[in-house]
Amino acid sequence: MNRTIKIYIVFLVLLLVGIIYVDATRPKPINWTPTFDINDKIPFGLYVFNQESKEIFKNQKVNRIRETAYEYFEPKYNYDSLVNTYDVKGTVLSVSKEYLIDDESTQEILYFADHGNKVFISSSSFPQKLMDSLKFEYSSKFLNSDTISTWLANPKLNPKKYNIAIGASNSYFNKIDTLTTTVLGYQGYKKDKQVNFIKIPYGSGEIFLHTQPNVFTNYHLLKNKNADYATSLLGYTDGDIFWLLKNQSGEVISNSQMRYILSQPALKAAWYILLFGLVIFAIFNAKRKQRIVPIIKPLENTTVDFTKTIGNLYFQEGNHDNIIEKKIIYFLEKVRNEYLLDTNVLDENFEKKLQQKTGKKIEDIHRAIYLINQYKKSYHQSIEADLIALNTAIEKIFAKENDTKES
Repeated sequence: MNRTIKIYIVFLVLLLVGIIYVDATRPKPINWTPTFDINDKIPFGLYVFNQESKEIFKNQKVNRIRETAYEYFEPKYNYDSLVNTYDVKGTVLSVSKEYLIDDESTQEILYFADHGNKVFISSSSFPQKLMDSLKFEYSSKFLNSDTISTWLANPKLNPKKYNIAIGASNSYFNKIDTLTTTVLGYQGYKKDKQVNFIKIPYGSGEIFLHTQPNVFTNYHLLKNKNADYATSLLGYTDGDIFWLLKNQSGEVISNSQMRYILSQPALKAAWYILLFGLVIFAIFNAKRKQRIVPIIKPLENTTVDFTKTIGNLYFQEGNHDNIIEKKIIYFLEKVRNEYLLDTNVLDENFEKKLQQKTGKKIEDIHRAIYLINQYKKSYHQSIEADLIALNTAIEKIFAKENDTKES
């Protein structure tokens, strides 16, 4: 190992140690991504909400549904009972930044509520299908401050106002059916408040819609006494809780084989260092001497020699019939492949079609076809003159235009 290679190795080792030291000692930045994932301990995850769900939903069984609502509830619909209904009762719960439930599941949730159950959805957006079915509209308003107050309409349930300091949603319900819809909560300020929590009857059940899902995240549940507000909201639920978790975080999972490595900071850094080292190695290793490339003699074209050998063999044997047969086979095969003509019947109709395809004289084509038909009808051994006549006739048909003019 020469001195230059040693210097490169020492440089790479020192670079690697430096990167590891800087990465280990620097403070980790706070991840403010609103994942709404029950396993995330970041500010806008639902880890605390998930852990405290037993206390929040006292005497209620919490079912965490990791499939779509349609896949879960449709098999539980009892078609055999006298009164068609579901085998399960309770409240469907969905908490997410954006409404991510598919159309089929949305319809299934409405059908579940229609059979005397409840639905609680907290999201900053809602699909058109849901708005049309429940006759409401929502809008958004620019917030002058990062902090917004929110409170329940019924002070007997919870008279306090709670402040959402970070990540507040600016969505609110701007149009509702006042004959059937009940306003349960507001947001904003005394002089400028908007509706953010409503109850809509649907069939024999009820649907609760809320526009501030961030109140259920880790950051807000652990701040001041905001957990009381979240508990008050969920006090409207009843029976078993069916918590929809599929696609709740809105995260698109990559199918890449490097997905796990790139998702771990340490493995990701090691992977990029490896790639960087390989590039450096390739750059400096490219300066090495190129080995002599041996001269490889190209393969000789033996087609002409082979053809001469086969020709001499036939000439020595004097088997003209064999050569005539192969000439005829070659002629008919070429007609089929190049001109796409049927060669089963060699009559006047065939001669006309071949003349149209090739543009040759009809007399030359008639001559070649005549000799082929005569050979097929003949039972006598052919002589050299027969072979020459047939070959001459075939060559006239396949001869190029310039060759025809010269001849």
